[in-house]
Amino acid sequence: MARITEDHLEQQALDQVIFFQAADGQVSLDVRLEADTVWLSQAQMAELFGRERSVITRHVGNVFREGELPEKSNVHFLHIAGADRPVGFYSLDVIISVGYRVKSPRGTQFRIWATQVLRQHLIQGYSLHQRRLQERGLGDLQQALALMARTLSSRVSGDREN
Repeated sequence: MARITEDHLEQQALDQVIFFQAADGQVSLDVRLEADTVWLSQAQMAELFGRERSVITRHVGNVFREGELPEKSNVHFLHIAGADRPVGFYSLDVIISVGYRVKSPRGTQFRIWATQVLRQHLIQGYSLHQRRLQERGLGDLQQALALMARTLSSRVSGDREN
């Protein structure tokens, strides 16, 4: 399991499931990974951020009501065995938005972690997912670098022509 720091969220990817665990060991939940994004139910977000589901429901509603994110592309309803009705699963964008709104110790851990990841990306200009790189090997990275090299090369050529 990759540890960002002692006080931050840990993340482990296994096939189509990701496990999150807070540094205090209290939160451990499996989530859906689909199309390179994470999907959580409101109950899972409540567990992740250490708040009641009603608090998460209010924040999710505000995310959509305020126009921060479009609801249609960020919610998928799935029929879960044992559930009376379809359960809503929310995209990573919604999870991040709720994480920046919720007030709790775990919410704070999440914001610190997310801010560090964003800062690293902005300073370096790129992000690498160490575990994915180890699992998939260098082939994916080499393809991405080749694509970027072609893109940059065509931009430079285009600039010279103008």
